[in-house]
Amino acid sequence: MDGDDGRLRCAWAGSTPDYLNYHDTEWGVVLRGDDALFERVSLEAFQSGLSWLTILRKRAAFRTAFSGFVIADVAAFGDSDVTRLMVDAGIVRNRAKIVATVGNARAALELPNGLSEMLWRFAPEPKLPRPASPADVPATSPESVAMAKELKRRGFSFVGQTTAYALMQATGMVDDHVAECWRAGR
Repeated sequence: MDGDDGRLRCAWAGSTPDYLNYHDTEWGVVLRGDDALFERVSLEAFQSGLSWLTILRKRAAFRTAFSGFVIADVAAFGDSDVTRLMVDAGIVRNRAKIVATVGNARAALELPNGLSEMLWRFAPEPKLPRPASPADVPATSPESVAMAKELKRRGFSFVGQTTAYALMQATGMVDDHVAECWRAGR
C-alpha cells in the first residue's frame, strides 16, 4: 500500500489512520521491560476474537483502567476492581479477560527473572527471506507454540499460540513487515 508520503507499507496498515500510525511507529519495534510487555500480553488477550483496531482505539482507557499495566498494581486488584472494570465502557468488558489479566499479573510476579526475560527467550533468529505478501505471514510459529505452552504452564491464561505470535510480531521478536514495506528490517 502506498501512503500519502509515497512509502510502501504492509497492506493492513492503510485501512485507517490508527493502523497507519501503529504500523509506522510501533508494530515490530523491539519492546522490552516487564510492565511494557505485560501491557502487550494483556491487550493481545483482550483482542482475541475482536479487531485490533478496537483495542487500539480503547488503549488509553485500558491503561487508565489497569493502572498503567504496572504488574504489581494489577496483581493487587480484587473483586471490587473486577466489578469496576465490568462497568467501564472505555474498555472491553469481558469478565473472563479481565479476570485473566489480573491472574496474569499475579503469574508474572512469580517469574524468577521477570516477564521480559521469559518472553524474549522465545524470540527466533531473524528469518530470511522476509514475507513477500500478507499470505506469507504465518499465524503461529514453533516459537509461539512453545511460548504459549510455557505461559500456560506458568499460570497465564488467554495466551494461545496465535496470541503469542501476534505478541511476537507487535514487540519486535519477529519482523513480519513484507519485503516491500519501508519498515522492513528497521
